[in-house]
Amino acid sequence: MKARRLPKDPGPAGWNRLLPEAGPPDPLEGSETADWLIIGAGFAGLAAARRLSLNRPGDRITVLEASRVGEGPAGRNSGFMVDLPHDLSSEDYGGEMDSDRDQTADNRAGIAFASEMVDAYGLSDEAFARVGKINGAASPRGEALNRSFAEHLAAMGEPHEFLDSAEMKRLTGINYYRGGLFTPGAAVIQPAMFVRGVAAGLRSDGVSIREASPVTRLARDGDWVAETPGGRVSAPRAILAVNGHLESFGILERRFAHVFTYASMTRAMTPDETARLGGESRWGLTPSDPLGTTVRRISGTGGDRIVVRNRATFDPSMEVGDSRLRRVARDHDRSFAARFPMLKGLEMEFRWGGRLCLSLNNVQVVRELEEGLFAACCQNGLGTAKGTLAGMLAADLATSRGSPSLDRALAADDPRKLPPMPLSRIGAAVRLRWGEGMAGLEL
Repeated sequence: MKARRLPKDPGPAGWNRLLPEAGPPDPLEGSETADWLIIGAGFAGLAAARRLSLNRPGDRITVLEASRVGEGPAGRNSGFMVDLPHDLSSEDYGGEMDSDRDQTADNRAGIAFASEMVDAYGLSDEAFARVGKINGAASPRGEALNRSFAEHLAAMGEPHEFLDSAEMKRLTGINYYRGGLFTPGAAVIQPAMFVRGVAAGLRSDGVSIREASPVTRLARDGDWVAETPGGRVSAPRAILAVNGHLESFGILERRFAHVFTYASMTRAMTPDETARLGGESRWGLTPSDPLGTTVRRISGTGGDRIVVRNRATFDPSMEVGDSRLRRVARDHDRSFAARFPMLKGLEMEFRWGGRLCLSLNNVQVVRELEEGLFAACCQNGLGTAKGTLAGMLAADLATSRGSPSLDRALAADDPRKLPPMPLSRIGAAVRLRWGEGMAGLEL
């Protein structure tokens, strides 16, 4: 299997830029052997490495990462580990009741494993805090979507709480939101701090993480052999934790929708700006409409800042140029200005895009692809929780450890095939633009 391409993420990974600069990478050079090979050091790959180290203590584990830990998609999301149903194709996130209950149980298994890694490696509550999340509603339609979702949650037996406009104002300092829907089970993370902290912990456990080592070829020669520009690793068992990049190796082609989402982060606010804003120093809102705007206020490492994320584009090439980022930036600035009129003059310091992978039938790929080759891929827009889950399940599958979550993953259908080009491109573009138009004030 030759990797026909390497994905390209536009812009700097803003979360990673807030952290102290990492030391020089330790790329793969020459030939190595291991008991386990993991390709990808995002949420799935790191979770797989941690799970293997627990399931098979003493085994040699090598992780190959194409760029740097925290620079790829794992360091480019909005930082929510969501436990509840989160189907991006649904108007209010919910779906079939039984499926949503299973999905919630699985997401919580992923979050619980992330929490265990936080405890094991001594990460701070800035890196990971299980504080719940709020769906913000800026319009009557947004409030209706929140009510519909709340009815669904009530039928599931899930706790939730409505916040009125005054409570939203107290939290955020702004008058933009008419209300919110709080649910307590989600975790909020600084994604680059989290993955870099987990990677550092794994290294202290003896896991070899080779950065700047993109896999260009993967072949079975007795053991599985991965080749990079600088060397090769052979191991009897390998885990592909590369999300939609799985298709680049010729596996399950035309079954993944490759979507980019985009974010902008302000410079650190001055004391005068934070006083003008008011509200709490740390909060995060996901939109009541799945195609609306996610907003976070962060404080701590890197200062007090605002992050906005919206817009989505379908890009089968898994590559987006900086010109797209510049066009999307105008939408971010409009969304920011509408919410924070008191912060006129607060510039954006970082803007970036990040990849996610969707399947038409909202399934992941956790399975043994060939003898000794396992997949932990296709996170359906919830890479933090579902990626962590996929990595731990792939490791459990490879070491013959069962669970209800693994049973559900193995019973899942294949991802459905996309329509042929150009129909899939046109259809996805129309669907996304229509959805963003319908989002209205939520965008």
